[in-house]
Amino acid sequence: MAGLTAQHWLTPDWDPHLTIAQLSLPHLTAHGLKAAVIDVDRTLLPGRDVTLPGPVRDWLVDAGRRLQLHLFSNNPSRDRIAAVADQLQVSFTFGAGKPRRGALRSVVRDLALPPEAIAMIGDRLFTDVLCGNRMGLYTVLVRPVRDDGKPCRHDRVQRFERAMARVMGAPSA
Repeated sequence: MAGLTAQHWLTPDWDPHLTIAQLSLPHLTAHGLKAAVIDVDRTLLPGRDVTLPGPVRDWLVDAGRRLQLHLFSNNPSRDRIAAVADQLQVSFTFGAGKPRRGALRSVVRDLALPPEAIAMIGDRLFTDVLCGNRMGLYTVLVRPVRDDGKPCRHDRVQRFERAMARVMGAPSA
């Protein structure tokens, strides 16, 4: 792993500039993916909400028919992440500590799939993409969502992360 740069660690495998609800499931399955580890806050729902926006919920239900799903959040509130996971009847991890790999290693082991068959989907370069790339997962960077499931138009944090990644040498951040 020595010699790998920001170009490797901070570049998602797929950066469609879409929300999760707009992602093409055939695109994911065509890459041989069998599971998706999905960030919660701002990837699936905004702020402190626990009710999934309709388009996001519909996408997740459809995705659940094709992929194993696991919600994976740095949020320390077990109750909040459990409330979201319960809507979908999927497993979850709260307080994950991304970009550290420990919790993600456990999820990969539980999914019983090789890392290259698992997608990590999230809205942050320095947590979701970095953690997924460190584990060899197929990383997908999505736009954060509003409460109606549409993309946030002006996400300062994602813009800042993209600018920092470019400064660090990531080509298309």
